[in-house]
Amino acid sequence: MSVAEFGGSGQGILLLHGLMSRASTWWTVAQWLKRYGRVVAPDARGHGRNPVRGPFRTEDFVADAVEVIEQYDLAPAVVIGHSMGGLHAWALAATRPDLVRAVVAEDVVPDNRGRTVEEWKWYFDAWPPAFESLAHVRTVVDVPRVEELFEEREDGWHLVAHLPDLYEIASEWGERDYWHYVDEIRCPMLVVEAGLGGLRAGQMAEVARRTGATHLVVPESGHVVHDQAPEVYRGAVEAFLSGSIDPV
Repeated sequence: MSVAEFGGSGQGILLLHGLMSRASTWWTVAQWLKRYGRVVAPDARGHGRNPVRGPFRTEDFVADAVEVIEQYDLAPAVVIGHSMGGLHAWALAATRPDLVRAVVAEDVVPDNRGRTVEEWKWYFDAWPPAFESLAHVRTVVDVPRVEELFEEREDGWHLVAHLPDLYEIASEWGERDYWHYVDEIRCPMLVVEAGLGGLRAGQMAEVARRTGATHLVVPESGHVVHDQAPEVYRGAVEAFLSGSIDPV
């Protein structure tokens, strides 16, 4: 497993990235989080430098997170997840409450049943076999920190993650819901919702209602709140952490 250690000491903080992303994209967030503890972020299977290419059920990702927490002696950890990583944080907190002190879940919902990969796969199918340059990538792929998601190879620039793996991971989300995990969460939680994220409306509010979590909506932000509204995100997370973790 490929794991980034961002520094800090004391309380363990585990960062879980979203689909298509990687651990290094948390760097800016990790710089201020280090004030609150030791910050660690793995590349999820199928992403970054993680050599594991499957299986890709949610429970497999959770098992990986358990391994990181135990290997790096982070328990009980604050688990901060974006999108896919938020889902994994929920499942981890529900199934291994002994390992999780608190959760921050960013722009993720527990029920996407009926939504299929085919709804957005066309976008990736339209990509060229290889991009000619990083500038070429930026004309097509409009996501934060895009330069960290691509790498140069002999024939041009390619996504670090493998698209077939991403399709397989996401296909599960359209087939099952995860409310049973949400309902088992007992630790403090902050849920951060992007006003422009495009997720199914009302679900993050329902997550907060069921769990007693703090719910923040950031109206002006797209899906990646920690990059697109960084000061709002930081303020919310620091306010949340200050109630349960002392700065070091």
